[in-house]
Amino acid sequence: MVVDVSSQLVEIQTQLAFQEDMLNALNDRVVAQDLEIRNLRRTLELLHEQMKQKNAAADDGQLHDMERPPHY
Repeated sequence: MVVDVSSQLVEIQTQLAFQEDMLNALNDRVVAQDLEIRNLRRTLELLHEQMKQKNAAADDGQLHDMERPPHY
């Protein structure tokens, strides 16, 4: 059986090139998702701080612009 080493080598190199492209694409996506998660976490932290401040103001009786909805 004659093995065409050259064609096998080309096939392996082609597969490696596709895998490298996919790995780079996945890495780019992970980096983008990491940035998005960081932004969402920061937004959540800011919202949490705003809620704490509003609750503290309401507990102190300093919040006049928030009225109870009519169903209370």
